[in-house]
Amino acid sequence: MALENRTPSNAEPIIRLENVSKRFEFAEEQASSILESLINRVGRSKTQPEHKHAKELWAVNDVSFDIFPGQSMGLIGRNGSGKSTTMKMIARIYRPTQGRITVRGRVSALLELGAGFHTDLTGRENIYLNASVLGLKKQAAHALFDSVVAFSELEKFIDVPVKHYSSGMYMRLGFSVAVHVNPDVLIIDEILAVGDQTFQEKCVQRIYDLKRQGVTIVLVSHNLEMIRKLCTHLVWVENGHLMAAGPTEEVIQQYLEFLYDHEPQQARTQTSHFVRRGSGGIQVTAVHLLDAANNEQQTFKTGDPMTIEMHYTAYRPINEPEFGLAIYHPDGTKINGPNTRLAGIKTGTVTGSGVVRYRIQALPLLPGKYLLTTAIHDSRRAKAYDYLENAFDFRVIPSKATKETDGIILFPATWEWLPEED
Repeated sequence: MALENRTPSNAEPIIRLENVSKRFEFAEEQASSILESLINRVGRSKTQPEHKHAKELWAVNDVSFDIFPGQSMGLIGRNGSGKSTTMKMIARIYRPTQGRITVRGRVSALLELGAGFHTDLTGRENIYLNASVLGLKKQAAHALFDSVVAFSELEKFIDVPVKHYSSGMYMRLGFSVAVHVNPDVLIIDEILAVGDQTFQEKCVQRIYDLKRQGVTIVLVSHNLEMIRKLCTHLVWVENGHLMAAGPTEEVIQQYLEFLYDHEPQQARTQTSHFVRRGSGGIQVTAVHLLDAANNEQQTFKTGDPMTIEMHYTAYRPINEPEFGLAIYHPDGTKINGPNTRLAGIKTGTVTGSGVVRYRIQALPLLPGKYLLTTAIHDSRRAKAYDYLENAFDFRVIPSKATKETDGIILFPATWEWLPEED
């Protein structure tokens, strides 16, 4: 599947995967002692065969896509989906079991902490070693040395064996080498999750600089905000299969919808820990979140209609009860707290069972998880008949019409740019 690109239609891909698959074979671990053998024999079920056979895992299965020169492409998917295996095949660390991978130009890869480092060598020696592996002659490596050290901010430790480095120091040195060897393709696998925030921002800025210079970027990350900032296109893999490829926002929307549809069911219903209090007499008996077609949902898109439906039962006549709700961000921030009294609704004397609906024409919440509190109050005495604090939750995912993702609320606003006329 070719990714949409602004390059001319006759441009040749710098990276091409054609029906690529990768299989790993492994065997069950053999017992190393008599005790382990006895435990294995006792623990084995009657139906389990005695003989051990090699097992196989297809980490990547029939994946095809193109990356064009100058593109910044992200690879996303859940843990174990085949992202890192795909990256290692592009970097020529693994060979595909089936299919073909074509990569043109020098590839600089930052895949694992310490990958390519010799732990007994110093930082200085490892810089020259890595530069040599990437095809640079000693004179060219020497010319880059000062810049590599300055960027890594490891001047005081450059002559210390890297086996004494922290994970953050490994990342600093590895990233600095990777971005200074003038690569045609830069591959980064989740490594930016390591290190302090200031240096991460410095790395991101350096990646921007490389993008402007025309370097092709291939990035694996679970941080979707970073993916949004750095990548114009995405490839999404799941269980080794290609699920989608295309512009970043389109693929992220498909990916989030998939995640929310496949999250554990208990996380999508009533929350397991909530507080219920009140004097009784009338109670909320059920809450439903409805879409535009009045179908119950737990996931909504920004800008979608949403109806919060509260079912109640009054066990005795209740005079003018006030029905209300509140939506909270998981960090405790209260987003709103409407009720029937503020809306000017006179409920009168309530008996038996009924339904109260709160209709939102266009949900203004940006992507995230939100908590819902419902309540029935005696507004005259400022006391609660029934109060269910953070008893329900729902999720909001991006919509195609909404590009904003940072924050909580989408304001109904527009931008206007008025440059000065000459």
